[in-house]
Amino acid sequence: MQKKTYAMRYVAGQPAERIFPPVAMLHVGQALPPGAPLTPEARIKVLVWNIFKQQRADWLSVLQTFGKDAHLVLLQEAQTTPELVRFATTNYLAADQVPAFMLPQHPSGVMTLASAHPVYCCPLREREPLLRLAKSALVTAYPLPGNQMLMVVNIHAVNFSLGIDVYSKQLGPIGEQIIHHQGPVIMAGDFNAWSRQRINALYRFSREMGLREVRFTDDHRRKAFGRPLDFVFYRGLSVAEASVLVTSASDHNPLLVEFEAHPSDSV
Repeated sequence: MQKKTYAMRYVAGQPAERIFPPVAMLHVGQALPPGAPLTPEARIKVLVWNIFKQQRADWLSVLQTFGKDAHLVLLQEAQTTPELVRFATTNYLAADQVPAFMLPQHPSGVMTLASAHPVYCCPLREREPLLRLAKSALVTAYPLPGNQMLMVVNIHAVNFSLGIDVYSKQLGPIGEQIIHHQGPVIMAGDFNAWSRQRINALYRFSREMGLREVRFTDDHRRKAFGRPLDFVFYRGLSVAEASVLVTSASDHNPLLVEFEAHPSDSV
């Protein structure tokens, strides 16, 4: 029997809360009333990082240095250790994690830390066909100034699969959410796009969704078979700054992107 997909929400001073997928998508009106915006300004700072289950030293210092002033931190392979939960609830209003698979003490999966409470939260899981381990994704939405709603997709794509059927299958439900959303979108994470087939499928998906890829001038992203694994895609925003931080605190390097919101895009 397949395990029920859910997200765990961590908020300072409150017990962890289990969030199940909504009965309808964001565009159908399944959002909570908007609260305070993610940022009162036009700039949106985002950190994207596969944190390697916090297995290496200095992961916390990297987050404290580069994550504290970010409005969004999109982590993959995030274990809900007390140290990470403490960092998340101390520096952010809400942190949502989708447990992909259970480790001896703490579940691991994608985790989105945000400077605003999400008004929409849709956890997704896809099982690796060969290893039978699950990979997770999370779709959240946050209010921006000017009545805009930002959709954020945090994904850790399936890694070990023959062909791209399961890879494309994981992108399918995400596409259903993005295609109907009328506001800005950020989609980022570890896409495990290590083959020509996978990168072609990812680029085809991004074109269909009207998403653009963030380019890094000094590109130190983690590569496999000569291809980068981590990406940031966006729509309805402009890229102000983009860089890759070189660190030994994980087997992936963090991506730092600063977006500029377009007030005229509000719908």
